[in-house]
Amino acid sequence: MGIIPGAVLFDMDGTLFDSELATILCWETVVQAGCAKNIRDTLLRCLGITEEETRQVFQEVYGPDFPYDACLRRVRLLRRERYGGGRMPVKEGARALLTYFRRQGVPLAVASSTPTEEACLELEEGGLLPFFKAVAGGDRVEHGKPAPDVFLLAAAELGVDPADCWVIEDSFNGVRAACAAGMRTVMVPDLMAPDDEMRRLTAAILPTLTEVRSFFCRENNARRMRI
Repeated sequence: MGIIPGAVLFDMDGTLFDSELATILCWETVVQAGCAKNIRDTLLRCLGITEEETRQVFQEVYGPDFPYDACLRRVRLLRRERYGGGRMPVKEGARALLTYFRRQGVPLAVASSTPTEEACLELEEGGLLPFFKAVAGGDRVEHGKPAPDVFLLAAAELGVDPADCWVIEDSFNGVRAACAAGMRTVMVPDLMAPDDEMRRLTAAILPTLTEVRSFFCRENNARRMRI
């Protein structure tokens, strides 16, 4: 018998969609060289956190006068221009994994730092929204990841005890948040390679969502798979 979770909560950007690199490329286009040095390094610090927390990081790195809101508006427009309408690539194995859980009767939710309306639009355009009973966005909680708030909200909306939830995440902050919520986590790294902290906090670290499906299906669940 494989693992049958009480519920599974998915991060969105970098987990269901190959969108984190896409967003970084948009930022690099909007913020011309010299205006914000090492912009990619700064954005990597912001993986998994809310827009408000990202604003704080930018102001810490580039000063309080950095025009974050104006840049963010331009990034959003450019991202829609490049990837809107369902053009954002879905991660390998995502649909098969979601279909597997649905057939097992496992309730699913998205717990994302992205604002809820934006997350729902992207999920709808990508054909993934019907899989989920709830979408909890970063605009609906007081504290973003690595605080547990968004995962606890998603679990509450599904009516499932946090201890019975599994989380699928790609980011360090997301893994920390899931751990703080008392949930078990499978990490599928995207832009940042896992370190010893991530190995300590996760039940498994796997290269793709295809392997995540195998992890939940396989007969012997005692062996922890690592990359």
